[in-house]
Amino acid sequence: MNFSSKLLEDAVNEFSKLPGVGQKTALRLVLHLLNKEQEEVNQFGNTFIKLKKEIKNCTICRNISDFSICEICTSHKRDQATICVVEDTRDVMAIENTSQYFGVYHVLGGLISPMDGIGPTDLFIDGLVARVAVGDIKEVILALSPNMEGDTTLFYLYKKLKDFNIPISTIARGIAFGGELEYTDEITLGRSIITRVPYENAMMR
Repeated sequence: MNFSSKLLEDAVNEFSKLPGVGQKTALRLVLHLLNKEQEEVNQFGNTFIKLKKEIKNCTICRNISDFSICEICTSHKRDQATICVVEDTRDVMAIENTSQYFGVYHVLGGLISPMDGIGPTDLFIDGLVARVAVGDIKEVILALSPNMEGDTTLFYLYKKLKDFNIPISTIARGIAFGGELEYTDEITLGRSIITRVPYENAMMR
């Protein structure tokens, strides 16, 4: 793609680094911003600078939050004894959109993937074990994407938690293998949460 300006080219290259954004889309976004008033562009940029500087991870569940402890973990309306384990914040948002789950969460920050150099110590697994070890948890739901990395992580977590003698369940496989929770429609994901099964049963399938 030929550019009439090095400044334009640099801006397009930055936008095209975003997931799912090609150069044509990036160019359209940059030109859109160029047509905006300076104040609007400043606000756009400052919003992301403020986000990066001030955003926090909940000290309990590691979900993204404006506060040191997120609103879900502090809510008296949530079942604090049921933990839903997910890969990242996008999965929390996807499950929340179903309006079918009323417990709390635990965000791992990824999945075990030896090919990508991601092992158990790179994830927030010790924090999950510590929460369960306190003794107030009545169920752990493993809601991870049904792919190779997800299944590897499920098995590892099951081995870490099984001796605590609490129910460990996994979401029903209404989601196709290889899919990701964040792209699953709300009805299917909601039903998968409601019809969750004990992990031992899922292993036999």
